[in-house]
Amino acid sequence: MNPTLRQMRAFVALAKTGNFTLAAQLLHLSQSALSGLIKELEAALGTRVVDRSTRKIALTDIGRELVPLFSQIIDDLDGALANIEAHTRLKKGTVRIAAPQLMACTVLPRAIAAWQAEHPDVQVRLADCAVESVASRVLSGEADVGIAPEREPAPALDARLLFELPFALVFPKGHPLAQRERVTWQDLADYPFISLQGQFTERLLADMHGELREVTLKPAYEVAFMTTALAMVSSGLGVTVCLPYAEPLVSPYQLGMRELQAPRLTRRFFVHTRPQRTLSPAAEAFVAFLLDFVAKGE
Repeated sequence: MNPTLRQMRAFVALAKTGNFTLAAQLLHLSQSALSGLIKELEAALGTRVVDRSTRKIALTDIGRELVPLFSQIIDDLDGALANIEAHTRLKKGTVRIAAPQLMACTVLPRAIAAWQAEHPDVQVRLADCAVESVASRVLSGEADVGIAPEREPAPALDARLLFELPFALVFPKGHPLAQRERVTWQDLADYPFISLQGQFTERLLADMHGELREVTLKPAYEVAFMTTALAMVSSGLGVTVCLPYAEPLVSPYQLGMRELQAPRLTRRFFVHTRPQRTLSPAAEAFVAFLLDFVAKGE
């Protein structure tokens, strides 16, 4: 006993209309096709569900019991399919993103605004957090997508390269380095250096040591957030370095920004997702959108 969905739809349409002709029109079938589906249903059930006469049809006792049951099955399935279609067509859904504070207040707001202009029915939730928390949020399922710089050891996540950018020097207005044709890492040794705590400084100093053994860069100040470092540079306490994507925060402080040379050190940022887990249609579409948005430099 295994009624098909087509058979159940045919029976419910017939029960609601009370007429083979109207039911066939409702389902866009011929009367013979509809009649065949009802006969198949009765064969599958092993009993009649409709008593037929030349003028009208009447449901049997079993037929009357089946109408609300089949109707509920059809409604539930249609609702589920409509929900899936809404997700796949990006008419609903949620994208949860975890990103470091600096990325969360520069690149991502512009990207999210551009995305929402195209997909207003998809909700985007942005969690700005410490760099070290991004991977754990993605692994735990709190976030669908994490944006973070490369780290050692690399987190156990799938990673797609978002961008690779060179370090830039940030200095106050009228600073002597502003007059240089180019600025190098060697030049930083002559001025108080304001750095970020943690792996940012550790990796930077390691990279510099590998390229410039004779340069010793000792931070005069170490702070937790780039916004603090920029405010300190603006107050004349020293210089700092950042990646060019931070420019929207540099400009309000009226600071200068120049790419650092000799050597040209870069940092890579990745889009992280959980391994062997399929993203929702909305999350997958947002990742593709973000990669394109950044590639175009919007």
